[in-house]
Amino acid sequence: MKFGIVSFPGSNCDDDAVFAATETLGEPAVKLWHKDHDLQGSDVIILPGGFSYGDYLRAGAIARFSPIMREVAAHARRGAPVIGICNGFQIACEAGLLPGALMRNSGLQFLSQPVTIRVENTGTQWTSLCREGQCLTMPIAHGEGRYTVDAATLERVEGDGLVVFRYVDASGEATEAANVNGSLDNIAGGRNAAGRDAARANAEAARFEAEAIRNVLGFEVARAFFTVLKTREFIGATEAGAGRGGAATSAVG
Repeated sequence: MKFGIVSFPGSNCDDDAVFAATETLGEPAVKLWHKDHDLQGSDVIILPGGFSYGDYLRAGAIARFSPIMREVAAHARRGAPVIGICNGFQIACEAGLLPGALMRNSGLQFLSQPVTIRVENTGTQWTSLCREGQCLTMPIAHGEGRYTVDAATLERVEGDGLVVFRYVDASGEATEAANVNGSLDNIAGGRNAAGRDAARANAEAARFEAEAIRNVLGFEVARAFFTVLKTREFIGATEAGAGRGGAATSAVG
């Protein structure tokens, strides 16, 4: 399984992603420059954290036009996984891999702290080894992490059971105080409707078109994802373009 880590001007976590893939997981990895047009045979794409293009205009708003993003979008449409971490989540939203946008935190302050999120759905690649209702501790580090979307899309997301994670307090309640950045409905992650069938096969990882994770403390989530991802059945399905919907991923932090 080969990882491709996209580097944008202003990325500052791309080397961390390479280290995680090569040293922690023992898998090959290659850096992909934002002007590239070739994913170099990567099975998994990581959009890393940082401040692409200095977050000018809006976080991820310029990076979405990078040539490599056309290849990333095509990769996701084939049902292959794309993991967006922090700024990578913002880029994924701006690129249309998932609906909505990440806006300034409700308190207008940069947040760098652990948060508690509750697992709402275990039928996904990320959460297949978790328990419904399980609480995970995750780190966040963002100034623009407030997920927002129009009312009609929010109704669909909630009504179709697409929410995978919510911000909660220590007792597991989705309170206003636990919603540190003001995201709609305390949503910290979800899955896409297009990947519903893939969720049953643990081959869909999406917050709407993408699944949310920024995982250092939440080891269960990463363990589930990479355990499933490394199976021959999943890699074979993505190579064949199995029509399982985009498996792009995004980050809570």
